[in-house]
Amino acid sequence: MPVKLHASARQRSPFGNMYLADLKAESLAVVNLSGTLGFVKSIKITHSLLRAWSQGRLPTVCQQEQTVTPNCVVQPLSTEDVSAAIFVLSVVANQTRFSNECKFAIKGGGHTPQRGAANQPAGVTVDLGALKQVKVSSDRKVTSIGPGSRWGDVYPQLDAQNLAIPGGRVAIVGVGGLVTGGGVSFFSGRYGFVCDNVVNYELVLPYGKVLNVNASTPDLFKALKGGSNNFGVVTRFDMKTFASGKFWGGFIFYPLSKMPQHVAAFVGLAGAQPFDPFAALIHSYDYVAGSWQIANNYQYTKVPAQPYPPTFRPFTDIKPQTANTMRTSALTDFTLELAVTSPPGKRQLFITLTHGLSGPLITEIFKAADAALQPIKLALGLVYSLSYQPLPTAITTKASGTNSLGLDASDGNLVLTLLGAQWTLASDDAAITAAANQWLAAAKAAAAKAGLSNEYVYLNYAAPGQDPVTGYGAANKAGLRRVSARFDRDQIFQRAVPGAFKL
Repeated sequence: MPVKLHASARQRSPFGNMYLADLKAESLAVVNLSGTLGFVKSIKITHSLLRAWSQGRLPTVCQQEQTVTPNCVVQPLSTEDVSAAIFVLSVVANQTRFSNECKFAIKGGGHTPQRGAANQPAGVTVDLGALKQVKVSSDRKVTSIGPGSRWGDVYPQLDAQNLAIPGGRVAIVGVGGLVTGGGVSFFSGRYGFVCDNVVNYELVLPYGKVLNVNASTPDLFKALKGGSNNFGVVTRFDMKTFASGKFWGGFIFYPLSKMPQHVAAFVGLAGAQPFDPFAALIHSYDYVAGSWQIANNYQYTKVPAQPYPPTFRPFTDIKPQTANTMRTSALTDFTLELAVTSPPGKRQLFITLTHGLSGPLITEIFKAADAALQPIKLALGLVYSLSYQPLPTAITTKASGTNSLGLDASDGNLVLTLLGAQWTLASDDAAITAAANQWLAAAKAAAAKAGLSNEYVYLNYAAPGQDPVTGYGAANKAGLRRVSARFDRDQIFQRAVPGAFKL
């Protein structure tokens, strides 16, 4: 049956003089559990998520999300449609005291490997996939991007104009989740976190009000830089844009026996004073087909391209190399290459920690990953990876205090560490999750013993059960809650949008 609304509830809608009491059956179809289809303005409303999947409109990267079935999917075609949908969903959620069938999820690219992050079980999914605009300003300094875009949609249009933005490194990752979670890019050495490069957000607040959020609204502007889905639905990101072109990058693979040389090279690069602002490195240990290998992704974003720059020579001089894809190419090409390492359709897990820079600690954390692997290494289709990424003060201080991440020069040079796993069978979920948690506990203990712990948890890598908002520090968490109380008095995005990480 459709959810009943009280005609006496004189909630004003975002549409002129329309009141909640005037909303007809086609609007209520947004939360209609009986299968009725309808329209709010130009919104497409689909009762069966399976129908949407079968027509290719709701792809998600991980299998856990693909198995979530909402009762209703809303597919807005404009900001006005999003406003209408959020108005109805906010009112209904509040009036039904946040009943499960009136809870909703916001789906951008659908990359987060968590059940319920981008699809709401037995509730409503608002799919932003049609909002994929990419528009460069006339002065070529700002690019406006829709939240349904993936980075693989954005970069070809910028490559064609010899432009770039500090965005995601993997083509299949969605724009919305990465930017609102902070974001690391190939250009972070020059421009900081991805969120630091947003100059304006078009935001739909609870009950449908549309607001442009920028430096003129500093508290909300800061909150959106790391605050994830806690304040509303971003319908447009206006991002700083700069001249670029083809640069040098790719993968080199090595045998595990060369780990000591790689750890020394990593510490040298990540701790260099000054840090080379053109260098981007993902230093990985991959367990595939029964054995470990080292897989390093190097990007040197200086234009014109500079192959094999001195910064990377301590790595690239190491021999033997089992494979090498280094080349001069466009940004799009490099993000497509990284996407191959994370194919959609498998079960996935991310879990992360941040710690100080130390060669012995990097080695101990790898040993913990290898120990946690042993009980699960025969899991069908298992690909298991441990990655280290430099997070020097050159990155963390670019916009210190103007985002919500809580990092500053006092943290020193850090390492962002990610354990990732992909596998085939749901029956292996519990064992692989337990192994990941075992690794995290051991890695945290090793960092604490070395005196190199750091409370920051990168939201875009965090696992269910981790608490990235608390990791931003007490002052930033309190600030986020104040902003939420001001702009979301009924706490719609805390109580009716349960996915991802709440305040």
